[in-house]
Amino acid sequence: MGPHPAVAAIRLAVRRVLHDVLTERAIPQPDRTTPQPDRAATAPPADRIARLRQSATPACAAAASAAGPATPTPLVLVACSGGADSMALASALAFEARKLSVRAGGITVDHGLQHGSDLRAAEVAGRLTAMGLDPVEPTTARAGRDAGPGAAARDARYAALDAAAERHGAAAVLLGHTRDDQAETVLLGLARGSGIRSLSGMAAVSGRHDRYRRPFLQLDRQTARKACMVQSLPVWDDPHNADPAYTRSRLRHEGLPALEKALGKGVVEALARTAQLSRDDADALDTWAADADASVRDDSGQLECAKLYALPPAVRRRVLRRAVIDAGAPAGSLFARHVEEVDRLITGWRGQGTINLPGRVEARRQSGRLVIRQG
Repeated sequence: MGPHPAVAAIRLAVRRVLHDVLTERAIPQPDRTTPQPDRAATAPPADRIARLRQSATPACAAAASAAGPATPTPLVLVACSGGADSMALASALAFEARKLSVRAGGITVDHGLQHGSDLRAAEVAGRLTAMGLDPVEPTTARAGRDAGPGAAARDARYAALDAAAERHGAAAVLLGHTRDDQAETVLLGLARGSGIRSLSGMAAVSGRHDRYRRPFLQLDRQTARKACMVQSLPVWDDPHNADPAYTRSRLRHEGLPALEKALGKGVVEALARTAQLSRDDADALDTWAADADASVRDDSGQLECAKLYALPPAVRRRVLRRAVIDAGAPAGSLFARHVEEVDRLITGWRGQGTINLPGRVEARRQSGRLVIRQG
């Protein structure tokens, strides 16, 4: 008899990500200076990578040896808080890594926001070690005061995970975000009116060097919790997740249930699908804007207002946003309203003065050019 369906689902999701990591390390990256064939048509299927390695002929092995040393076994870390999502993820990683050429480790981050959090982090680390993960490291992260409590804790957590991945030379860090988390992220973006990029939610692959992987974005929260239950995995429910002081908590326990009551089941799945469609559109517009950037500058590199005006608004605003960030504005502090103010220097010019932006960046229109620089 096979594993419980919930356990099988989480293992399959992790197996696919591990195969992706192995494939990316085994196949050289293409030369981007020349036209390339479709990778989807030429890359070997991920589930054949291990068999291809085992069945290599002596001639292939000799060629590989002549080409250079073998790729070292990659280390994949799981970020585990002790909650159901990340405990299910850790258990699946421990199981699947033993069957593949992957080392599996774990990181748990202590934010120090609750009494006894250090003891809880040590307990989670002990559970990860008992699963056979190695290395396992409890680390601390203290949130700054430049943003709200949720955003500050998130920034501190990712900084701690980045540092741990660098210390251990990890090829990837797995995160336990589920389809429910994705739906909540889309709704929060919609409420902020932040545009299509915000509606695209969380990417399955993100971060520097594509470090962060989210295997569970197609799985619901109940599947992860069920997998923990049938495997007798102890889980810890963070009280912050039920605290109505946090917007995401109110959305989770009040907003989404109200939407499902009004609109019927399937809201979470529809929001997650919206995230993927929005991401595809946002990626296409970002590529268009990157290509258009050089065409709207003069010989000295200054942005020309007339050429910017001719661009579609969605493309023009992306060009402007990137120019403001390049001038020194922090991306996390640059909101849609800031970009709209700069855009009005192009589309609604009435002689207005300098616009002050985050990071002491200034934007002004001068002699038909848009000047953006730090003041």
